[in-house]
Amino acid sequence: MARRTRAERPAAPAIRLDAGAALRAAIGFGAALLVWFAFSAPYETTLAAAAQAVIRLGERPSVTALASSGGEIRVDRADFPPSSPRPGLPAADTHFNFVLLSALFALAPHPLRARPFGRFWIAACLLWAIHVAAMVFEVEALYATRLGSWSEAHYGPVARNLWAAGFHFYQIAGRFAAPFALWWMLGRPEEEAVAPRRRKGERA
Repeated sequence: MARRTRAERPAAPAIRLDAGAALRAAIGFGAALLVWFAFSAPYETTLAAAAQAVIRLGERPSVTALASSGGEIRVDRADFPPSSPRPGLPAADTHFNFVLLSALFALAPHPLRARPFGRFWIAACLLWAIHVAAMVFEVEALYATRLGSWSEAHYGPVARNLWAAGFHFYQIAGRFAAPFALWWMLGRPEEEAVAPRRRKGERA
């Protein structure tokens, strides 16, 4: 039976924050920034379509129409007066954290291997769902707090506080916390056990 003469060393973290990790993170950040600029417009189209579908689930009749245009999500309703302006919500504020998510996943020693790269895209899909939820809160907060007497007539105090609080939470903390939470769950490599060294003359 094997005999241990000294306690095993504690597990070593799989990610070391050294120059190599910093370089990988910088490259990941730069590559993701290029992807973000190149594909922001079609990405915002998917956000608008998905958020519109979610909002319409609670409408009778369905009146909300969202469309992406020039870096904004344009908000329209069938019951808006024809002459009233259509609000525009800045879309980049919602989804720029994709770049941060990419930089975090790039910290891994081999980020382009199948397992970490696949987990990155799972995290990116979950981040997309978070972006859709954030867009729903932003539009509902607009309805609840920024349309004057119409808001007061259609949203009670609880609903106004709920939608506004959810929107502001994402703007202040959630958009930064979400990439870190997803990376911690899916991208942070497991710790690697370090085998103890044997002295000369020791037997297993």
